[in-house]
Amino acid sequence: MKRIIILSFLALLSFSTFAQSKFGYIDSSELLSIMPEKKTAEGELQTFANSLESQLGAMQSEYQASVQNYQSNEATYTDLVKQDKIAEIQGLEQRIQTFNQNAQNALQKKEQELLEPILTKARTAIENVAKEGKFTYIFDSSMGSILYANESENVMSLVKNKLGL
Repeated sequence: MKRIIILSFLALLSFSTFAQSKFGYIDSSELLSIMPEKKTAEGELQTFANSLESQLGAMQSEYQASVQNYQSNEATYTDLVKQDKIAEIQGLEQRIQTFNQNAQNALQKKEQELLEPILTKARTAIENVAKEGKFTYIFDSSMGSILYANESENVMSLVKNKLGL
């Protein structure tokens, strides 16, 4: 009888601890899509991308003109001039490839630079809502991840002790 009472008390204690946990979720993609800063950043990023594309287009036009010039005058070139023109065309090809790679890297860096303050603002708002609403966890329904976890729920120290670390 005494054991039943103790077990009942422990079960009730476990249930009340679980009942105190409060879970929430948000679709972070939807949140970001309605933030005005995101629309501004997308416009700025598109302008940057357009400028890179126009530079690439100018380089490609120069390349096409060089190839056409070479093809139309090839018969009149000496071997030395042919080698020089081919090297010039290959140099343009290399410049275009290098520019394209650098442009992609610059575009990714610019996107990250523009989005980081927006993501930080959203993350801060989510954390503030979680603390004010006394949520234990807030999940992101768009990615299936945890956006906020109450630090008191972190079991790292318990697992480290279990592993003897």
